[in-house]
Amino acid sequence: MIRKMKRTDLNEVLEIENRSFKTPWTRQQYEYEMYDNPYAHLWVLEEDGKVIGYYDLWIMFENADIASIAVDVPYRHKGYGEQLMNHLELQALKAGCENIGLEVRVSNRDAIRLYERHDFFIIATRKDYYKDEDGYRMMKGI
Repeated sequence: MIRKMKRTDLNEVLEIENRSFKTPWTRQQYEYEMYDNPYAHLWVLEEDGKVIGYYDLWIMFENADIASIAVDVPYRHKGYGEQLMNHLELQALKAGCENIGLEVRVSNRDAIRLYERHDFFIIATRKDYYKDEDGYRMMKGI
């Protein structure tokens, strides 16, 4: 089940975040996203009462941007990333967005393949975007 993120989900989200990223977001960053960022839309994927994935989608007028998306390590390569992508694309469509963008580490082949399956394409390489690595800017029209 995919549902809106609640404050009580933050501990589980942060655990997934820390297992998923070299430079994970902090609790304060997520609290900002949840309570102060008017563009942020945060959702979690739950299975048997446990948060196993999430995303943060920024919707800004006709544009959407995936600020963060992750599936917990034991649940990867089982279709959950596809579920999250389908859900966020539907949210962007409902909001009247014309395109969706994201940044991804150039070394994150699994994520890049997922995005390409959803018709995203690389439009630019951002030098040192992640401080220790370049990032790709990917986009798709919807």
